[in-house]
Amino acid sequence: MNDRHAAVPAVILNDGHAIPQLGFGVFQIPPEDTVAAVTTALDIGYRHIDTAEMYRNEKQVGEAVARSGLDRADVFVTSKLNNGFHRPDDARRAFQATLDALASDYVDLFLIHWPLPTLYNGDFAATWEVLTEFQGDGRARSIGVSNFQVHHLETLLVTSGVVPAVNQIEVHPYLTQQEVREYDAGHQIATEAWSPIAQGEVLDDPAIVALARRLERSAAQVVLRWHIQRGDIVFPKSVTPSRMQENIEIFDFSLDPTEMNQISDLNRDERTGPDPDTFDYVPD
Repeated sequence: MNDRHAAVPAVILNDGHAIPQLGFGVFQIPPEDTVAAVTTALDIGYRHIDTAEMYRNEKQVGEAVARSGLDRADVFVTSKLNNGFHRPDDARRAFQATLDALASDYVDLFLIHWPLPTLYNGDFAATWEVLTEFQGDGRARSIGVSNFQVHHLETLLVTSGVVPAVNQIEVHPYLTQQEVREYDAGHQIATEAWSPIAQGEVLDDPAIVALARRLERSAAQVVLRWHIQRGDIVFPKSVTPSRMQENIEIFDFSLDPTEMNQISDLNRDERTGPDPDTFDYVPD
């Protein structure tokens, strides 16, 4: 087994738990392919797996972790609440279903997947209170949110004494999310970046291509390194073993301040995903 995971730094969350700054995402990996993909990722050295109820592959993540031979405590597993289960009793049942699917008596991090302000009377604060129960009884070591903007976070902070450990949002060079990231940092909320390479859209950007050529790195490595140096937690997704390996090999080089700014200056406030203020998808 590759020992490269030892080079992945940890971020200490506001509740004292540590999360590997680089992980492996399983969004859009079909359930039938997930065991193999996660097994390969764990073998390469990843120790942080990001899944969700709506991805429909939690069970396969759990199977891969169980088969890996690793101690459960050595793999950081995140999942997220299905958009259809924000009502408190529904959220409780859904969370137990997550634990059952993972075949684990706890999850390292559990998130509200989307705020859904146009649904459930906009009362995501009530859903948050249920997540605090999961943390209180130890079944969720850490709890957080996903796709929350500043005004959503402010609502939580006014209504709850529990500050999210994490806010997982879309972040990449075309959507740097500086306002949300600064708010998170000011409240000791770690920022996780989903779609860190904008579904590949930034990889052909001339500025990034030129940097990659000068540094003798791939464009993806340069962008992931930019995230790491900004303090983001990232979990790129690939089912290609060589790409998985490439994505973890970003801790033996660095970008200087000028190079960091060149990438940050590419910001267009351009999303690849939906707007959290209007997104209202509920799966069948």
